[in-house]
Amino acid sequence: MIVEYIRYRVPRPEEFEAAYRRAVVPLGRAPQCLDYELSRCADEPGVYILRIVWTSAKGHLEGFRGSEHFTEFFAEIKPYVADIEEMRHYEAVVRKTEPVAGKPEPTLFDWAGGAAAFERLTETFYGHVREDEVIGPLFAHMDPGHPRYVALWLAEVFGGPDRYTRERGGYAHMLSQHLGRHLTERQRRRWVSLLMDAADEVGLPADPEFRAAFAGYIEWGTRLAVQNSQPGATPPLQAPVPRWGWGVAPPYRP
Repeated sequence: MIVEYIRYRVPRPEEFEAAYRRAVVPLGRAPQCLDYELSRCADEPGVYILRIVWTSAKGHLEGFRGSEHFTEFFAEIKPYVADIEEMRHYEAVVRKTEPVAGKPEPTLFDWAGGAAAFERLTETFYGHVREDEVIGPLFAHMDPGHPRYVALWLAEVFGGPDRYTRERGGYAHMLSQHLGRHLTERQRRRWVSLLMDAADEVGLPADPEFRAAFAGYIEWGTRLAVQNSQPGATPPLQAPVPRWGWGVAPPYRP
């Protein structure tokens, strides 16, 4: 993950802002773009900072710039290229989410990048799932909102808001999606493999601590899903959504 900062000094702020409102549509669709924000200087009218979070510098310079998304983006902002005062990539060296003495450690949800990170993960992941010969047939009639629902689940599991519980019915609803499906170990392994590839693709944090915790939950959760999907399985029908931290989560005991 890398952050690009672009500083503009423009003579017609209203037109500039309108152009960027159009430009961020194709920018937001690009898989290499993880986040963006255009900020206006409160002290100097006409001065703006554009912040774009990319999966990598290569993803920006080779992936995005060679795509149709860039063509659409550049068509809107081209009149303002001459107004750029600085355009550089930066790497974070100190983060707010790093542990500080006297402060609680960040959740996996925060460390990953919040809700937007999980939404981008599941959108990318299910894009690959649809085309996969092993698990694609399982999702042939997938609800268009399914990637977002899974993002809500993962966000809640890793310490984020309890939206899956409030909006989707929590553990009981997730369990109902697997009962009687008779999932196989081969399907489970492919699901895990594609998710891990998607995590790399969208730039989830690559530090060993985060990836170990992330992979730990994915292994635990998918193995339970396979067990619960078998004929005659009798899992508990009511339980809280698991909350996964930096260590191994304890088993649920009613």
